[in-house]
Amino acid sequence: WTPETLRGILDRELRGQDVIVVSNREPYIHVRQNGSIVIQRPASGLVTAIEPIMRACSGTWIAHGSGSADREVVDRNDRIHVPVEDPSYQLRRVWLTQEEEQGYYYGFANEGLWPLCHIAHVRPTFRTSDWIQYERVNRKFADAIVQEAKSSDPIVLVQDYHLALVPRIVRERLPAATIIAFWHIPWPNPEAFAICPWRQELLDGLLGSSILGFHTQFHCNNFVDTVDRQLEAMVDRETFSVSFKGQTTVIKRYPISVEWPPNKSLVAIPVEECRARVRERHALPSDHAIGLGVDRLDYTKGLEERFNAVERLLELHPEWIGKFTFIQIAAPTRASIEQYHDYEQRVRALAARINERFARSKYPTIILEAKHHEPESVYEYYRGTDLCFVSSLHDGMNLVAKEFVASREDERGVLILSQFTGAARELPEALIVNPYDADQCAAALNVALAMPLRTQRTRMRLMRGLISEFNVYRWAGRMLLDAATMRRRGRILGRPLQASRWARGSDAGLPDVPAHPSPDAQRESFR
Repeated sequence: WTPETLRGILDRELRGQDVIVVSNREPYIHVRQNGSIVIQRPASGLVTAIEPIMRACSGTWIAHGSGSADREVVDRNDRIHVPVEDPSYQLRRVWLTQEEEQGYYYGFANEGLWPLCHIAHVRPTFRTSDWIQYERVNRKFADAIVQEAKSSDPIVLVQDYHLALVPRIVRERLPAATIIAFWHIPWPNPEAFAICPWRQELLDGLLGSSILGFHTQFHCNNFVDTVDRQLEAMVDRETFSVSFKGQTTVIKRYPISVEWPPNKSLVAIPVEECRARVRERHALPSDHAIGLGVDRLDYTKGLEERFNAVERLLELHPEWIGKFTFIQIAAPTRASIEQYHDYEQRVRALAARINERFARSKYPTIILEAKHHEPESVYEYYRGTDLCFVSSLHDGMNLVAKEFVASREDERGVLILSQFTGAARELPEALIVNPYDADQCAAALNVALAMPLRTQRTRMRLMRGLISEFNVYRWAGRMLLDAATMRRRGRILGRPLQASRWARGSDAGLPDVPAHPSPDAQRESFR
């Protein structure tokens, strides 16, 4: 699957159709630095996945304009064509007041929904004032969709938990629209979700969608179970659909992925040169072993557990002291939220303590790069290090794992991957670990550092094969083909399509991502 394949689908199945993506996060941020305007790419898995699709389909992307210079570069309709170097789609910015952003984004979305949906043992906080702003901002985004729609039946792709109410609002104003909502984070079990005071309103909002997508079947199951408990809705478990308020929503699994092959600009520097650059930058010897973590500074990403595993490695295998360094790229995020501020302080303190403990070594044990890195810099680290450690405590998919694999055309490097990520279900050739088990993670680090090149290549070749076949264009293509099938059959029938008549055979001949053994099957393999 390639951009050309995706464009072919759009031309063949959806020619002339109006495609709109809406998300909180924008793909390009314009900021003022030293008197000039610079463009930044946010550290966002969602942006990583959606941006190549928008380049291929030339639609409209609606997002919150968050940059200090964002208003200076848009036209009178708040639009700008991006990317600047090769404009291929339109970015429409939505402006939020400080009060709206605080309540909607930092409050309800990230102090409420984020910890509610991630089992990371941080208590959700729900405030009525935040909910009011969440409703208000969702209406703002829905207004923008209606304004940007060029027809009465656009295809609208609503992205993530910030915008759960948008599908229902758009459905009420554009009844013929095909609305695909994708929930990028985990969906909790019904008991956990029940603590949200506005659980029924959120479910009602999402059920305004024609199709609702999740990364894994487990999350689909949890959502359907939640609806069954919370709403007077008709649930069809054979077709995995929900009928509510006279409309049917199909619940489907669409495992997200990354661009394949990677953008040429990201892999232009040869691997050996990347290795040399990374070691020179951090004053490390040419034969020094390096592990890598790439995350936002978020408590769901398991940075403390990761650093504890590195410390445990050196306790159990002191021969690695002075010969192994772990580099953690950690983009600051949501610093105004107390839990995030406290988490960053704990991560910094832990890294400092471990470095002090092993200070007799000439080289640092942990290098914490707590700042924004552009994609080109991140890929240089992917290509220049020996292993990548993803220790998320709970994650919908985790695209860092797939980016690392995609970046290594040399078929070297080892991926250590938390069993609590969606990616672990697709990449069993990684070393699958329980991030809460420091000894198991330390054992995996030791195995990774000592793994023969032949074994590395075998594992990497299998993972690269899966990602090349099930890439982000296929992810988008499956959703758009499903949307096209739904629209076509609905028009033939001349009435809203019932899910039971559509869901059978709706993948247009596409096989699903192959099922792999449970990560538990590997847990003891490197003890």
